[in-house]
Amino acid sequence: MNQKFCQCCGMPMGDTDELYGTNADGSKNEEYCKYCFENGKFTFNGTMEEMIEVCVPNMAVANPNMSEEEARKIMLEWFPTLKRWKN
Repeated sequence: MNQKFCQCCGMPMGDTDELYGTNADGSKNEEYCKYCFENGKFTFNGTMEEMIEVCVPNMAVANPNMSEEEARKIMLEWFPTLKRWKN
C-alpha cells in the first residue's frame, strides 16, 4: 500500500476519508488534504516557500527528534516534487 501525501502540504493522509479535501461537487479529492483544498479550491494562495514556513512547526512537532531547520531543509527538497508546486 502506497502512503498518500497531500500534493500541496505533504501531510500523510492515510486511508481515512476525513483528511481528504473536497471537490466543487462535494466529492473526495484524492490528491489534497482538507486543510489545503476545499470545495474545489485551494485554501492557501501563497508561494511554495510560504507554505513551507506554515508547515515547518507542524513537522517539527510531529517528529520530536527533528529541528525546524532540518524540517525546512527536507521540505525545500521535497515540495518541488509535489503536484501543486511542480513547474
